[in-house]
Amino acid sequence: MKTIISNTLFVATLLLPLVLIPSVALGQPQKSLMKVTNATELYNALGVENAKIEVSNSITLPSSITLRYGQQLVATQKGVMLAFAQGDGIALEGNNVVRGLVVQTASANRAIYISSTRKSLGTIELDGLTVTGNVQLIMRNPGKQLAIKVNDVDIVSADARAFSERPLKYGVIVYQGAFTVYNYNPQEGSEIKVRAENISVGRSLAPVLGSGIFISGFGDDKGLVSIERLTTGGVYSSGLIPQGQPNLITGGIFIVYGATAKEIISNKEVVTYGTNDMALDVWGKVGNWVAKEKVITYGASGIGFVNFGEVNSFKAENSIETYGLGARGFNQYDGTIGDAYFYEIVTAGDGAIGMQISKPVGKITIEKGVVTKGSKGETLVKGEIKTLSADGISVLNGGVVKELIVNGDIRTEGDGVTAYNVDGGKVEKFNLKGKLIATGANAKEKQVK
Repeated sequence: MKTIISNTLFVATLLLPLVLIPSVALGQPQKSLMKVTNATELYNALGVENAKIEVSNSITLPSSITLRYGQQLVATQKGVMLAFAQGDGIALEGNNVVRGLVVQTASANRAIYISSTRKSLGTIELDGLTVTGNVQLIMRNPGKQLAIKVNDVDIVSADARAFSERPLKYGVIVYQGAFTVYNYNPQEGSEIKVRAENISVGRSLAPVLGSGIFISGFGDDKGLVSIERLTTGGVYSSGLIPQGQPNLITGGIFIVYGATAKEIISNKEVVTYGTNDMALDVWGKVGNWVAKEKVITYGASGIGFVNFGEVNSFKAENSIETYGLGARGFNQYDGTIGDAYFYEIVTAGDGAIGMQISKPVGKITIEKGVVTKGSKGETLVKGEIKTLSADGISVLNGGVVKELIVNGDIRTEGDGVTAYNVDGGKVEKFNLKGKLIATGANAKEKQVK
């Protein structure tokens, strides 16, 4: 009889869910520390409420897993991978931490995403992750409050083109990004708060597909997103949009409507490769944006920096370069910008204007100058394909520049273009330290009308 009881206790001990070590933090729910080394142990740990799950070995799982509200999933050492053989990866219910892991799905799937029916989702923290697949943080009804903290997330490969939730405005639709924050709940009081440091997406010559970093509210004044700070590493993206497609765009870093950012720092280069791919795009509001390295677009109708929203201060400390038919350097077609500094703008394609403005703006400074190398060509403008000349600086009807300072030359090399063209707009104060140069046939240095 004693032997039977002993064996029973031994078997029962084996069936207990791993290592359960209570830990208490003042004011916080009690955590249960679960140490796992394989898939079976991980599934058991996921069933423990409020668990902190430590993963010490790489694990391949057949399908998606869900972190319940309050659970944490962390690696105990570098190189620990959670790979998902089919479908999506890690679903989050809210108040979760995912730290130190390599997370891998197929590129078109969601490596990390929200799946929750809670009104308050607490705080979701992503830290020290290397990801293949999309990081998609969408808050839907009934979710109304969510805080997101991100630090050191590197998305190696992703394809965001298939997701159906896409903003629409100005005659165009926008693909989501490899890293997406999207408030999809239009109810009053719905808000996501974001602080994200050092997000990188794609690789040089191996971009993610769709947008790169995409942050959006539900609309201009519904389903809001407040960004305290966003800093980025290298961003490389391509929408793979067919040339001539007039109503579909992407952005390397896209602050869409309903999103307000206090500060954005692009620490490394931002490069887009495809048709209608904007490198930097704003439909929302930005307090201060600094781009420290080059901003480059390679596709037709790409734009280095396009602003349809409200930007208080923008500074490009390195060159903005575009290579493609109708690929412009800077556009201000709606909204306004208070103070903008550009080191240099260089465009290479037909129809590729250096800088075009059709709304009132404040002070614009160009340090080294503007160079355009093309002549006339087609480009995308507010959802329509139009023919433009590759002017150096173009100020259209409705455009007013309070002060324009160019410390170098404004130079055009194409036929039939104008270096400095004020066509119905107004420049209140123009300070040119360099020269106006137009070297092409039938080109003009200056036209004001």
